[in-house]
Amino acid sequence: MNRPDPPRPTAPPVQWLSTAMLAAVCASACAMAYQRPAPHAAEPQRWTPPGIASDQYESSPTFTPDGREIYFMRSDTQFANWRILRSRCQAGAWSKPEPPSFAASKAGLDADPFVTADGRRLYFVSARHDPKGEDLDIYYVQRDADGAWGEPQRLPEPVNSPAAELLPRLSADGRLYFGSSRAGGHGQGDLYAATPNADGRWSVHNLGAPLSSAANEYEADIARDGRGLIAVIDRGDRSHLYRFERRGQQWRERGRIAARADVFQVGPLLSPRGDRLLFAQADGERSGELFLIDLVAEPDRSWPPSCGPAAS
Repeated sequence: MNRPDPPRPTAPPVQWLSTAMLAAVCASACAMAYQRPAPHAAEPQRWTPPGIASDQYESSPTFTPDGREIYFMRSDTQFANWRILRSRCQAGAWSKPEPPSFAASKAGLDADPFVTADGRRLYFVSARHDPKGEDLDIYYVQRDADGAWGEPQRLPEPVNSPAAELLPRLSADGRLYFGSSRAGGHGQGDLYAATPNADGRWSVHNLGAPLSSAANEYEADIARDGRGLIAVIDRGDRSHLYRFERRGQQWRERGRIAARADVFQVGPLLSPRGDRLLFAQADGERSGELFLIDLVAEPDRSWPPSCGPAAS
């Protein structure tokens, strides 16, 4: 999952090639000819709050429903040795990020946190079960009435597989979306949805074309109304963000998100209304930062949550 130092990308290490699908993130140094832009082509702005920004790579943010906590992934400057961190809004500022209670003690095992809309569960991926630290599976932790997180629970097959699973996101209809390089897909990585059944088992299906293809799709976030989706796709140069819209039962691509073509983007997070998007990309000497882009002309600007005084 190594990240290049722009503008001279290098190939990622073999270990991450075998475990998670960011192989293609740094696969080529040639810049991509710009794809058909999304209808609303705003310019992304760096958003990372000062208390969270660092000389490392911040990505994959998620907020609690009250907007008072942010969980995210921080990696070193080579996009390796990642870990999940949490920051709280305290006294009008984001606190120093610290590992949450459920985090693995060793770096390089946990990634891709996601807090559900009700705030009672947090999904993430981890290789803590693998002695080699390579196989990323989906886990979750449950929050009790006192606000404490319980012990991590690993989801069963067929949600998890011998291949890597990435960026779990729970939709409003209870389906769990994620990326996987498992066997039987259309390409290097595909997008999947898992549905819990009444008997406690899960049904998993590949989302199919155009969300899954011969290219490398490995991360996606779906809007709460189920009508919009942002996917991380590598189509041969490096990973970028693509926008999809559901019409009836069919997904249609609406073009690429207007972000830098010379670096990769990862960790998309849509606002509750699906009108704004946070994502991570390289930012010079600051390594990687969170960027915000408007997807419509007049979005709800109360998101992402700002850390101000708590409501009385």
